Amino acid sequence: MKRILITFMLSLVCINSFQTTTFSSDKPTHDSEELRLQDMLMNLLSPFIEKDLHNYYYPKIFSDFSPVIAPWKIEVIETRRVNHFRGFILEITFEIEPTDGGHWIPIGKDRMTYEISSGPRVKLINHTHLATYKHPPE
Repeated sequence: MKRILITFMLSLVCINSFQTTTFSSDKPTHDSEELRLQDMLMNLLSPFIEKDLHNYYYPKIFSDFSPVIAPWKIEVIETRRVNHFRGFILEITFEIEPTDGGHWIPIGKDRMTYEISSGPRVKLINHTHLATYKHPPE
């Protein structure tokens, strides 16, 4: 898993030639190299995201279940290099709508920023809870 994450991050770094990249909010309509790389990154980050969301939502907001994420419900807002050109400490900020996991009903909206570096090391830098949605009773 460590090799996959490092290889993926190196690929992502090679593709992005700018110091900071802001992604368009347009929803993709076809597959692309960028979309595949973004989806791979979300798959690799999912365990970290779910753990951090669990710590925030359960049991403080929802005590019936722990939030689950769907990679297609994650919107990348920004990526940037922390330590300049070809530096391998990177940050990624995204907005996510965690779900109940059963019927994939969104339960809230959060903006999260992670720092990713070699090792691999994944560290939550900032978590802003944007909204809590009313969850319908079963």
